[in-house]
Amino acid sequence: MTQEQPRIELGQGTGPLRGVKVVELAGIGPGPHACMILADLGADVIRVERPGGQPLTGGPTDLLNRGRPSVALDLKQPRAVATVLDLVADADLLVEGLRPGTTERLGLGPEECLARNPRLVYGRMTGWGQTGPLARSAGHDMNYVALTGALFGMGQDKARPHFPANLVGDFGGGSTYLVIGLLAALLESRLSGRGQVVDAAIVDGTAHLNAMTSAFAAGGQLREERGANLLDGGMPFYDLYETSDGRHMSVGPLEPQFYAVLVELLGLQDAPDRYDLARSEELRARIAAVFATRTQAEWTQVFDGTDACVAPVLPLSEAPDHPHVAAREVFVDHEGVRQPAPAPRFSRTPASLSLPPAPTAGAHTRAALAAWGIAGVDGLLEDGVAVQT
Repeated sequence: MTQEQPRIELGQGTGPLRGVKVVELAGIGPGPHACMILADLGADVIRVERPGGQPLTGGPTDLLNRGRPSVALDLKQPRAVATVLDLVADADLLVEGLRPGTTERLGLGPEECLARNPRLVYGRMTGWGQTGPLARSAGHDMNYVALTGALFGMGQDKARPHFPANLVGDFGGGSTYLVIGLLAALLESRLSGRGQVVDAAIVDGTAHLNAMTSAFAAGGQLREERGANLLDGGMPFYDLYETSDGRHMSVGPLEPQFYAVLVELLGLQDAPDRYDLARSEELRARIAAVFATRTQAEWTQVFDGTDACVAPVLPLSEAPDHPHVAAREVFVDHEGVRQPAPAPRFSRTPASLSLPPAPTAGAHTRAALAAWGIAGVDGLLEDGVAVQT
């Protein structure tokens, strides 16, 4: 069923990347997240997908695909590959998150794309990277985080580590570092007139993201076990505590002056010294016992606006309605979906949301290719090289 075609115009973004043109060869996870960031910040991104889409992504609520049109091209056909190269000819960035060697086999590798556009920045998003013994092996977030030493210390369970969904690898060490690399290389290309390849590997980014832990290790301040260090729950003044209604408060007053506020508000002035490690568990039990006497809402009222470094642990369904989060409009309602607003914020060129996620792969094929100046779109559609849904 053909959807009503929105009008696609270039250069309509409001953020600081307005006018930057990006070709995205659709993947899953960190690649789309990186392109979401670029689109949020004002870039014109065109998302090239396989006809019919692919598993684990797509649909009108897939927020990682927001802000850009979806074009379906059958890259097994030479004319589809030629169409992508036509898009590349006028682009600033290309982003691909396919397994190493895939774009080369398609005829869309760095060599072909840079030959067509020498100033292009060619971004590659993978887990293991483009080189190394595991480069062509499959993997997912937890595998990459595990291999870099980051997963080992996660969680407060002495018996086993706990992984934080796919935040640390895919998006912390992955898409975030890809965007940093793309923008750095784009800045350099504007000066030199020459493009280059950005090899963004989740293993690289996660190791770099975890630099503070390496610093603790280098200084002899790291115990390689869970729940035994300053920031992993090893200290009772940096931990989570259950309230009387079965919810939790996050407690983290590292500095002495902030800890003093916590102690005062909990009424624990007679508690053991927090630096007396022999009595750490006694202190933890004292803090836990006090938090267990009131509900999360009651404790939130006690600590709200203080310097005790205490905040309620909220589920995603409640987070947008917290007074601080709501006042800053951290989440917004756009096209009927509550979602994170663009970040970070800019004083002169504020970012804004545009297209919602495409309902189907190829929902914008005709309009988007025409807007990017591709000739003969009707012929591509008629011959099945491109697909309009």
